[in-house]
Amino acid sequence: MLRTETRKAAADISPVERLHALVAADMAATDRLIHEGMGSAVALIPDLARHLIDSGGKRLRPLLTLAAARLGSYAGTGHVRLAAAVEFIHTATLLHDDVVDESSLRRGKVSANIVWGNKPSVLVGDFLFSRAFQLMVETGSLTVLDILAGASAIIAEGEVMQLKSANNLGVTEEDYLRVVSAKTAALFSAAAESGAVIAAQSAERIAAMRDYGQNLGIAFQLVDDALDYSGRQALMGKSVGDDFREAKVTLPVILAFARSTETARRFWQRAIETGPQGESDLDRAITLVEETGAISETMARAHRYADQARQALAPLPEGEIRAALADIADFCVERAY
Repeated sequence: MLRTETRKAAADISPVERLHALVAADMAATDRLIHEGMGSAVALIPDLARHLIDSGGKRLRPLLTLAAARLGSYAGTGHVRLAAAVEFIHTATLLHDDVVDESSLRRGKVSANIVWGNKPSVLVGDFLFSRAFQLMVETGSLTVLDILAGASAIIAEGEVMQLKSANNLGVTEEDYLRVVSAKTAALFSAAAESGAVIAAQSAERIAAMRDYGQNLGIAFQLVDDALDYSGRQALMGKSVGDDFREAKVTLPVILAFARSTETARRFWQRAIETGPQGESDLDRAITLVEETGAISETMARAHRYADQARQALAPLPEGEIRAALADIADFCVERAY
């Protein structure tokens, strides 16, 4: 059930904004460190990095790191370094993804690969990965280094798995969830877990934050994949139908194909597997995913993962931070409305 009463009591600001306010000093320190970290004598590096980092992202992943540390009453500065490292990893993966996907729009702006080209985007992404690992090392914790380094490898594996699943309607829901768990949920989970680890929280609370991040990340990606076949996507500064044009087999397509008539199945086989796509194909694809209930089912799955994220918070101390984290789980699926 959506937490309507809680949202109204929060003066109509989003739970992400509430969490920002609760860790405002830490977030300001993280932002300063992010801007210091992307500095370079090579002018192209900060110019290109700033284009994406300052483009209006919510900093949700580093927020999870800061919140997890504060839930453990952490008083040091290592959580700020970890939060900045998480944002660098996230930004690096976005730069690489836009090159691989040949994207033209990111957060409502022309993507960096269109402005500067593919090679600079990939190389600046590599630079940001390197900065992230420098920050991890500065914390002096091999455990958090292991968590975030492992997540970085898993993310790369997820992107490769997604490449292999393109143009393939034989992809199963299980295959799809493996990709989502790797390319999206892994960083949410690692961001939350590393904040709890740096604060030396109990094993139960560390596991709670890890599970919260994992389920939140899956819910987040399910909503993104549903939105790709929705007019709501355009309102959020993203292109509608990018996944379709790139022949990605996401859950809406998997469900729609499984529920299709023979005529519709032939359409999906041509549009996704063999090509070519025509000008009217996206409109037909949107109609089919809606008519088969694939969008509503994808959103229902997202809600279930959001519920699991909220339930994972049970071992953590009650208070404003935990309440904001619980509401963020609902907020991530409400983006579709």
